[in-house]
Amino acid sequence: MPKAAAAVPSTEVDHLVVAGRTLDECVQWCEATLGLAPGPGGAHPLMGTHNRLLACSGKGFARSYLELIAIERGKRPTRAAGLKRWFDLDDEALQATLQRQGPRLIHFVARVPDALQAVRALASGSPPIDRGAVIEASRDTAAGRLEWRITVRDDGQRLLYGALPTLIQWGPVHPTDGMAPAALELVSLAASHPRADLLRDAFGRIGLAGVDVQSGPPNLVASLRTPRGLVTLESQGL
Repeated sequence: MPKAAAAVPSTEVDHLVVAGRTLDECVQWCEATLGLAPGPGGAHPLMGTHNRLLACSGKGFARSYLELIAIERGKRPTRAAGLKRWFDLDDEALQATLQRQGPRLIHFVARVPDALQAVRALASGSPPIDRGAVIEASRDTAAGRLEWRITVRDDGQRLLYGALPTLIQWGPVHPTDGMAPAALELVSLAASHPRADLLRDAFGRIGLAGVDVQSGPPNLVASLRTPRGLVTLESQGL
């Protein structure tokens, strides 16, 4: 009797990641670019980072939000020495670009029902992709305690210039549960990469739909409907 094919998990875009040299610069960028002030966020002692959040759910992007994130200066990560922060935030070239050009879209995070299963699915590809270890994190919010499992490589790399999402598995509370409605809507998300075939295969393995993949120079492009009209954010190979 033939072996049944493994079920492909259902994966959705969870949030966009905009990084800045400082969180204050991220807030100023958000107000100037999107015409909106971000809502509250929190600190991540494990990584020595902190953030501000803004809901951006749209058609095809339910429960999505924008994360503005930066290294919290003066805070040493509690993660083991030698391990890097998430999202390439320890990368000198990335930080130099953020210092010269200001905050920018650098990555996105995909919501999965089972992070370990999704990691194994990527590792089973050809070539195999090491999305990193699944670690546990949490913080308290007004809406309840946020608990999540997230993939973070020891070297902190995003992979494929940020076009391959970090994977997250939320506990019973999702950040958008406690967010005030915002006049911000994610309309579309697209990725381009010279290895578009590899990216499409990876998306298929984790069951991610709704993100257009094209062959070309590395770029991540998000279109958002804002009080200032339609705004396009690009990573531009960062």
